[in-house]
Amino acid sequence: MVGQEHVLRALTNALDTGRLHHAFLFTGTRGVGKTTLARILAKSLNCETGISAKPCGQCQSCQEIDEGRFVDLIEVDAASRTKVEDTRDLLDNVQYAPTRGRFKVYLIDEVHMLSGHSFNALLKTLEEPPPHVKFLLATTDPQRLPVTILSRCLQFNLKRLHPDLIVTHLQHLLANENITYEDAALKHLARAADGSMRDALSLLDQSIAFGSGQVLENDVRQMLGTIEHTYIYELLAALSERDGNNMLSALQLLNEQAPDYSNVLSELLSVLHAVALIQQIPDSYDEAMGDHQQLEQLAQSLAPEDIQLFYQIGVNGRRDLPLAPDMQTGFEMIVLRMLAFRPASAESASAVAPATPAVKEGKPAKTEVENKAPTTAPAKQVVTKPAITDKQPVTTDMDDWEELVNALSLGGVLNQLAMNCALQEKSANKIVLLLDPACENLLTRDRQDRLREELEKQLATSLQLEITAGQASNETPAQKQARLAEERRAAAEVAIQSDTNVQKIVDAFGAQINPDTIQPVD
Repeated sequence: MVGQEHVLRALTNALDTGRLHHAFLFTGTRGVGKTTLARILAKSLNCETGISAKPCGQCQSCQEIDEGRFVDLIEVDAASRTKVEDTRDLLDNVQYAPTRGRFKVYLIDEVHMLSGHSFNALLKTLEEPPPHVKFLLATTDPQRLPVTILSRCLQFNLKRLHPDLIVTHLQHLLANENITYEDAALKHLARAADGSMRDALSLLDQSIAFGSGQVLENDVRQMLGTIEHTYIYELLAALSERDGNNMLSALQLLNEQAPDYSNVLSELLSVLHAVALIQQIPDSYDEAMGDHQQLEQLAQSLAPEDIQLFYQIGVNGRRDLPLAPDMQTGFEMIVLRMLAFRPASAESASAVAPATPAVKEGKPAKTEVENKAPTTAPAKQVVTKPAITDKQPVTTDMDDWEELVNALSLGGVLNQLAMNCALQEKSANKIVLLLDPACENLLTRDRQDRLREELEKQLATSLQLEITAGQASNETPAQKQARLAEERRAAAEVAIQSDTNVQKIVDAFGAQINPDTIQPVD
């Protein structure tokens, strides 16, 4: 029962103190030990040495339960016995005392599969159970159980297992069996098991057979259809540079591995998640995420908004992947979509009239509607635009920090650092910046050095750059953008509030304008 200590503690206390309920419900995803725990509890209740949290395992009752032939343990698969007649037949003998054991134990697996009439039949017994009967119910979907059943059971939720717990248990088993293994191989198995110890053990057996008695990383990768993260890093590096040729080369190398592209997409999403975590919380790195240096480089080269867009494209593409002509084509189209689009900034989008807000109607309607009057343009929120790949030369003035930052065309965290700084002092070869204290976590020695190098390239001179956190008297570029965005939103709200067609809708339907839905597109 690895990883389920919270459940074991509660059951141990109940058994040792003799405070036993008549019905227990074990919930959790597949393969976390629900049925196993129920059988152990049945042994604890019927062990010939007495009721305890540590059944002897040697008496006749314990052995018969282990072998599945204990007459007073009635196991039922509710998925195959859903009819009310089956349930009534099962419960007809509840009133009779157990044949050999201390308790007659009914273990009903996947109990949520019972029909409504079957639940009603079960409920009658749960309401007035004989003292010699215990019910052990297991399900992966407790939401489908009637509240009347749930209220009469002690419920224990078994957790999905963390990959580290699975790896530790597999290491213990392999060490006992004297089987050679590689830790990296076990990490792949644990990830593929997706929180299920049963799945992990099945995959372990398969990998031992595949590897002729050994569990090695290359064998496990080949068996699972996974790939080395190196290919993912190269692909993301090409995307960060908006380099189509490098991206194509990375895809060709990937294709040579003949991978399972569904797994490749999952790995890509995992790496994007790791990069996003490292960007926002640098101390969150864990070895299970992958190569620290590679992830750190991607965190610096990819803009946070790009990562979010890539992740969303990948998640949506995962749904559409089975519909593609073949998996390779589907995956390549997902990556090409990442290359072709990037989040549009508010400063560079085309200016249009203020967006029309959603109007909440009063009773009886509950839906939101739009003003489609000809006097105002319909809401058209720009989401993405084609990527800009060529860096245009810009004439910069060292006095205008925002202009200088825009000319640098920085990306990722480095751009965030620059955008949240204000120019405090300048001279021919020195720039002093004040960083918004709210963004102090962006400042590292490496990022400051990289920003200095970019400034030196742009201004064609050697520089001394100093960055300290503090409140500046002038705005940072990020603060200016936020202020202008709020002014545009406020202007759009005024325009909507005064629009005669919107007022007609408000008056006709007793509606009210929801200001949160007003988003000007600039």
